[in-house]
Order: sequence, then structure tokens, then C-alpha cells
Amino acid sequence: MTTLTEADALEGLRDALGLLKDREQVAERLLDSSAKHSFDPDKELDWDAPFEDGKWFWPPELVSLYDTPMWQRMSEEQRIALSQHEAAALASLGIWFELILMQLLVRHIYDKAATSAHVRYALTEIEDECRHSKMFARLISRGETPWYPVSPVHQHLGRLFKTISTTPGSFTATLLGEEVLDWMQRLTFPDERVQPLIRGVTRIHVVEEARHVRYAREELRRQMVTAPKWSQEFTRVTSGEFARVFSLAFINPDVYTNVGLDKREALAQVKASGHRTEIMQTGAKRLTDFLDDIGVLRGVGRRLWRSSGLLA
Repeated sequence: MTTLTEADALEGLRDALGLLKDREQVAERLLDSSAKHSFDPDKELDWDAPFEDGKWFWPPELVSLYDTPMWQRMSEEQRIALSQHEAAALASLGIWFELILMQLLVRHIYDKAATSAHVRYALTEIEDECRHSKMFARLISRGETPWYPVSPVHQHLGRLFKTISTTPGSFTATLLGEEVLDWMQRLTFPDERVQPLIRGVTRIHVVEEARHVRYAREELRRQMVTAPKWSQEFTRVTSGEFARVFSLAFINPDVYTNVGLDKREALAQVKASGHRTEIMQTGAKRLTDFLDDIGVLRGVGRRLWRSSGLLA
């Protein structure tokens, strides 16, 4: 695959968003930020503090059943319990996704100069993701919830995606997994209705993920300018399909059973919920606007994104 060199950047290669930035300069800035603003969750957070009575584990407006008829019938205690199980399910989903991301990053840098800032930052991001996965796992263990793995079908689709993904496809999927959850977590960590431990976990994740998003966005812009046309089109289709998988995996149906709700009825009400549709599309809007600008949301890929429910 063709890649953009520093000389190319100096010659003024651009996309719809303007001039492309030099890969090494971007990485150097991100390395500097990593050195100043990285966290050890085991030391930063008070894992032994008891949960506070009456506090949520996820903002109620972000809980899947919020503002549905079933939600209106639920007690406050049951609503908070659902928020705890959904927070655990999202942490489980985050671990699955970050394991995929780490493998894609290793593939990306496999044949690149290990002395480059671009590769050193990728390795730094892998370090971050290792800490995040351990942090999410500890959060699940700390609560009274089970581990919520994605379905076997999604596990196998993840393996397939890792095998066939192009470089731009990998970075598109990276942004999809990071930006929707990031939007939700930016609402969570300052919310005083939410448990302090959850707020601490989301604060760390938001700060460190901001660098990951910048790295992925800049590299995806570069790839969509320099990649062969077949790769660009393949990226459009695979990213749309991954959006469909992601939107389905975002809710683990077992959370409803585990808080005493009818799974089928709950899923039907979530699917019919205008509030939930708005939440998911709002959470994805910054990403879909960006992907639209750089030419990812076209043709079949755009139709797949629409069918995922993430694109209005």
C-alpha cells in the first residue's frame, strides 16, 4: 500500500479538510502529551471505597431503556441496577474492542521503522490500551455483575475483520469503537449522580483516548488520500458492516434478564425508542461527519451505516 512520506506532505497533499499533517510531527506531539498525561489506574483510583447508595453506574439518560414504557414501570432500584449491568457490559465490550485494536496496531507497524515517532506512538497507544483493558476488567470484578462477552457470532466476525481489514479499514473501525463511547464517557465523568469509581475510570479513559482519536484520524486521512481505489472502496463497505456489528453488540441482552426484565420485550422497546436512536446518532455524529468529509460514507458503505442506526 502506498504511504504518505514527509516529502509528499511538504508538496501539499490535501483532502477536503485541508493540508495533511506530517506523520512524524503528529506522533512527536502525541508522545509528548503521553509523557505528561498518562495514568496508572491501580494507583489513581480508590478501588476499595464502597459504592454510594442511590448513585448511578451510568447516567440514566444513557441507559438503553430510558424513557420507554418499561422504564416507567421500573423501580428506581431496578433502574440503577440496570445502569450497573449496562456499565459492566460496555466495559466488557470495550475490552473486546481494545483487544482487536491492539492487534490491528501491531499489524500496522509490523513493517515500519521501529525508530520512527509514528511507530513509537503506536507502541505507546498499545500500552495505554493494555492498562484500559485491565482497568475495565477490574471495574467489572469490583461490582456485583458478571462478565458480558460479545456473542460467538461477533467473536468470529471480529476474527474475520482482523484478518481481512485494510489499513484505512482498521483506522475507521478504531474510530467507531472509540468515538461513540468517548462521547458517552464525556457526559459521565463530570456527572455527580454517578458513582465516583465510574467517574474516575471514564475520566482516565477520556484523557488518554483523545490522543488515540487524533492518531487514528490523521492516519485515516492520509490513507484515504494515498490508498489504491480498491482499498478505499473496500474500506467503505467493511466499515459500514462493522458499524452494523458494533451497533448490535452495543447492547448485551443478558443485562435485562439479570435485572429481572423480559429480554424480548426490552429489546423491542429499545429498538422502538426514539430517545435511544437519538442518543446513538448524536454519539456518532462527530465521527460520521468526519468520515463523510474524507470520503468514507459513500455508496454501499453509506447504506450500511444507515442500516446500523448510527447515521441519520
